Amino acid sequence: MTTDDYRRALEAAVREYEALGEQRRAIDQRLAELAQTIGTLSKLLGLTPTVPMGLTDAIRLVMRGVGIPMTPMEVRDRLRAIGFDVSKYANDLAAVHTILKRLNESGQLRFVPGGEGRPQYIWNLGTSVVALGPDIVAFMRDQRSERDAMQATDEDAPPPRPRPPRRKRTAR
Repeated sequence: MTTDDYRRALEAAVREYEALGEQRRAIDQRLAELAQTIGTLSKLLGLTPTVPMGLTDAIRLVMRGVGIPMTPMEVRDRLRAIGFDVSKYANDLAAVHTILKRLNESGQLRFVPGGEGRPQYIWNLGTSVVALGPDIVAFMRDQRSERDAMQATDEDAPPPRPRPPRRKRTAR
């Protein structure tokens, strides 16, 4: 095989890797939605789950399924709506705050500053590449930029801006 063959094979692998990542995100989103539906319907039918879910997992479930930034109060209310019993905590809102902060620190959630000093969190959709080294990741980014540039037309480009005149340096 030649270098060009290797390059094409790498490009194909990168495209497939990116496509599978998108599929995984879509599947995770749908699983979270279905889990919330199952929890809500079970609560309406008076059923109790056979495997109790902890607060951290319940918050992950809520945050994965919603797709928008939420305040801790909204997360608590959503937990109640899906049938999670938050009454067992002395201060349910403090427990939710603590878990949200820990999930943010671990990179699973992302902090989003809200208006009026209200913190909000959103599920971190970014994928972390573990099996690929930095040189391959750089290659992937270069290829994406190169593909975009090859598909660009003159209509896509903004008009060129005039450069300001250069100032001459004076000797000190």
